Amino acid sequence: MSKTFAELEAALHTHLCRDPNVCLYKGIDEKLGELPDPSNAWSSAQVESAKTLLAEYEALDRSALSFDEALDVDLAILMLQAQIHHLSYTFNGRTMRQQMPKAGDEVGDGIFLLFINDPRSEVERLEDIVGRLEATPAYLEAMLERLDTPLQRWVNMDIEKVEGLPQLFGTIEDWAAEIGYAGLETLKAARSAAEKALSSYAEALAKMPTTTQLHVGPEIAANIIRLNGIDKSFDELHGIAKRFLADTRNTIETLRTKLVAKYELDANTSTADLHKYLNEKYRVELPNGKVEDILAIYQDEREAILSFIKERDLFPVLVDQDMKIMRTPSFMAPSIPAGAMMPPPPFREGVRTSMVYLTLSEELVDEHTELSIPSMMVHEGIPGHHLQLATASTHSSVVRRHIEANEHAEGWTTMLEDYMLDAGYKSNLADEVRFCGKRDLSRIGARVAIDLFFMTGDKRFLDVGVDCDTSSEDPFVAAGNLLQTVTGFVPERVQAELNWYSQERGYPLSYLTGNSIVWELKEQIAEAQKGKLEGLELDRRFHQVYLESGNMPLSYLKRVFKHEGLLEA
Repeated sequence: MSKTFAELEAALHTHLCRDPNVCLYKGIDEKLGELPDPSNAWSSAQVESAKTLLAEYEALDRSALSFDEALDVDLAILMLQAQIHHLSYTFNGRTMRQQMPKAGDEVGDGIFLLFINDPRSEVERLEDIVGRLEATPAYLEAMLERLDTPLQRWVNMDIEKVEGLPQLFGTIEDWAAEIGYAGLETLKAARSAAEKALSSYAEALAKMPTTTQLHVGPEIAANIIRLNGIDKSFDELHGIAKRFLADTRNTIETLRTKLVAKYELDANTSTADLHKYLNEKYRVELPNGKVEDILAIYQDEREAILSFIKERDLFPVLVDQDMKIMRTPSFMAPSIPAGAMMPPPPFREGVRTSMVYLTLSEELVDEHTELSIPSMMVHEGIPGHHLQLATASTHSSVVRRHIEANEHAEGWTTMLEDYMLDAGYKSNLADEVRFCGKRDLSRIGARVAIDLFFMTGDKRFLDVGVDCDTSSEDPFVAAGNLLQTVTGFVPERVQAELNWYSQERGYPLSYLTGNSIVWELKEQIAEAQKGKLEGLELDRRFHQVYLESGNMPLSYLKRVFKHEGLLEA
């Protein structure tokens, strides 16, 4: 007898929560004192479980399902297919997990979350941290057993992250001592053993035979894109990138001409030199002379944006939500180029709290100016990722609280960077903010090119009409030259960007793909609603449906807009 929709939803939840870190990220109070099982056997078991569940979803009788239930079934099928593919596909004759050491992330991220974003008592959190520290030596042994000729770039990344963990552990120990934690000596012993194991792990990892062959090939790349819910070919995506970069260059040149005249600079001042001039002119003051002072400036910007939105009633802002803005921990910095947002755990009740990380250093001070900070906060905070994901976390659907739809999230936020300026935010510096923002946003065009190249190995994807040297046989050098030419990023940021592009296949291209689809969707809705719902009222309705429908790929979200009568069925 086939399972009901409710039974399958519960089974899917159980399947996805076998990983302790998933439980932690999602706000589920289970397995919080454990570390993930890094073994190949765990991967194989998860694949078999997903296949069984997929077959049950495909056999489900849909005749009595509501619109939302039928949509959730399709989303669950997509999510299971994507998980099976991710854990199963091979390149270099081995799976992704066999070639990607992740100790820094899997040990550090969970402990940091327990420390910084867990509403339970201090003692409960410390007990779980101790459990994770005690589990670290065995976890690291299993990780080393899993690995087989890992990618050299990923080895370097994990070693750098692992080397940053003792600083985190020291902070935890200081916290435990400060509150008089009764298990302090147990924590100290667990920390000492964990740090010794991490040191041995890093040494063993550094001695492993490695590969530099990054590419997975066209067939696997096509499946990755399809299973992200994106129905576009390589050439379509490449074409979007070329057109976007050309259009963006034209916009930047128009703004350059205008700003050079405004500031009475030499008419031949280059784009790069104008950007440098603006960075210096609008460099933020650091009252205490420390880069951490930038955090308070972001907090002020957050409040200014929220006031602007509320005055105009532009977006439905969730009442029970909050953000913590903090410096990126050292062990996370290798894969967070400038900033990132960790969303509210969707299964945790109460105030939906996100964490916004800002990667700060003397070299990156120019990334945080009076002109760049507004775009960053629009993107990461409200009305961007934080608002979208905090709102989505309140949706009743289990599937939509589990699924990660990158082009849905990134399309929303990159659209907002223009929308907020169009709506009048920063009107006194709109051209300056847009100039810097467009130059920075050029990265999303380069990301499509680099993502396609990193996945397929086809260097023609790096040809997006930008004059730069991509001839190097080293994919990171070739891609880095394109990214630096397009954006003007400092070398430190270029390398951090490339780090995560290489590991999160299909994610980098989701920014521009999502951006393109969102603007197209808005145009289609405006055309369908002509003479009925227009202007600001249409914007408000669009924002409401987008935010309150929960997470899903944009191709599925179109069904919702049709169901809501905003698009023709």
